[in-house]
Amino acid sequence: MYCFHSPFGMIDYDWGEDCCHAVVLQQQKSLHPQHEDPVSLWLSAYFCGKVLPLPPLCAATTPFQAKMRVGLCAIPHGEVRTYGELAKILNTAPRALGRALGVNPLPLLIPCHRIVKANALGGFHAGKVWKQRLIDGEKAAHGCFNP
Repeated sequence: MYCFHSPFGMIDYDWGEDCCHAVVLQQQKSLHPQHEDPVSLWLSAYFCGKVLPLPPLCAATTPFQAKMRVGLCAIPHGEVRTYGELAKILNTAPRALGRALGVNPLPLLIPCHRIVKANALGGFHAGKVWKQRLIDGEKAAHGCFNP
């Protein structure tokens, strides 16, 4: 595991020799070392408001998760969709989608934070504070994230 110092806290991630396997948005200080690799370069660009191609990611574990990844990555930077909107596109139920989003091992890289309830923020495994900050930062006119 390695860590990245973001404007909102530490991000731990598991970078193998050829792909990212997991991302964990932390609430407290990380014990893992910083590292320069495709994930840290992508995160640096992301938090400066730049959109880069994703670093290599581990394969989705199910066909549905692979389909969900495609749907999430199709949501433009700075925009959100509701659970219902994405569920309709993916031809599934909003609750099934919510369960799959809850076990997304690559939050931020696979932007599950861009999915909201029709009338509220909705859940996020790293907490609603992280989710709101990510959404607000992406929507900011200058594109840079401020803590």
